[in-house]
Amino acid sequence: DRVQDTWEKTSGPFHVQRIADHYGVFRDLFADAYFLPQVTLRICYGRDGAARVHHGNRLTPSQAASPPEVSFDAEPGSLWTLLLTSPDEHLQETQAEYVHWLVGNVPGAAVREGQELCHYLPPFPARGTGFQRFVYVLFKQEGLVDFQEEVRPSPCLSLQERTFRTLDFYRKHQDRMTPAGLAFFQSQWDESVTDTFHGVLCMREPVFEFVRPPVYHPPQVKYPHGQPLRYLDRYRDGREHTYGIY
Repeated sequence: DRVQDTWEKTSGPFHVQRIADHYGVFRDLFADAYFLPQVTLRICYGRDGAARVHHGNRLTPSQAASPPEVSFDAEPGSLWTLLLTSPDEHLQETQAEYVHWLVGNVPGAAVREGQELCHYLPPFPARGTGFQRFVYVLFKQEGLVDFQEEVRPSPCLSLQERTFRTLDFYRKHQDRMTPAGLAFFQSQWDESVTDTFHGVLCMREPVFEFVRPPVYHPPQVKYPHGQPLRYLDRYRDGREHTYGIY
């Protein structure tokens, strides 16, 4: 524990910044601008807290189905904003995100007592899209912020209303808040994503599959000189032959 505390206070922020830069977090959320994550985020999913969010580790959508327990070191009287967003998940716009959780005006480290601007939505990486990033960003506020324009209806089950851009959000409130903490995980499709699309979002589940084109063969010739003995096999229809069977 003492080694961990020393690392968090010395070289830890620089290591987290390098890892986030390697995963393209600053590029996709802040347009290549970056910050030094001085505040360590401790995010645990599940009742026993076994599924923890670090910096690029893998969690399943089933593990992240419910809001996590979030803790960080905060001085009394301070105010914070917690954001969970996905830069890879949007189904229509490549430069847009989906906001999964947004809590503002958090007093101290009591996230549950903050103003929930957008309620928690589990990750739903579409089938066939591979691993996607889910990023937690912690902002330190200079004081009470009016988030009236950021409030989503509760429950917010429209993906259009959850369309989000971290850079636009930060530019709107940059005079009153500063990014201070960062943690993120990767997730890919599992069976719970189907339940999220059908039972929560009430929409058909998109599935991305690769359609392999048929193998190209040049036109068949009657006298294939210089071709291998199995030349005719590439022009068969592939069905099992029934001739000679009685």
